[in-house]
Amino acid sequence: MTGTILGVGPGVFILALVWVLALLLCMLLSRASGLARFSVILVFFAAVIITLTLLLFPRASKFPAPATEIKIVDTFFIGRFILLSILSVVFLGCLFLLLTHHLLQPVYAKPMRSST
Repeated sequence: MTGTILGVGPGVFILALVWVLALLLCMLLSRASGLARFSVILVFFAAVIITLTLLLFPRASKFPAPATEIKIVDTFFIGRFILLSILSVVFLGCLFLLLTHHLLQPVYAKPMRSST
């Protein structure tokens, strides 16, 4: 069952989204005045028609396809090692520059206090 979330396919989420949007639109239109108030009926019937369309015309077949063995092939194998080597060289170069900068940082003498 590929493409499922919590054991539920994408169609259930699409239907939930349609009905949530229809409910929100109905609540917004119920506050309207005049003829726009009666468009709530059209929104409800549009949601019913979309639901019936999605339920009566399923996308997947009733019989699942036979299971085939999936071979995982890493096609970016060499590129990944090249990137890793470049990253390692840059890291070592930065570490060398940081240590030389830290070691070669000048230490200035503090002025002596004179009590004259």
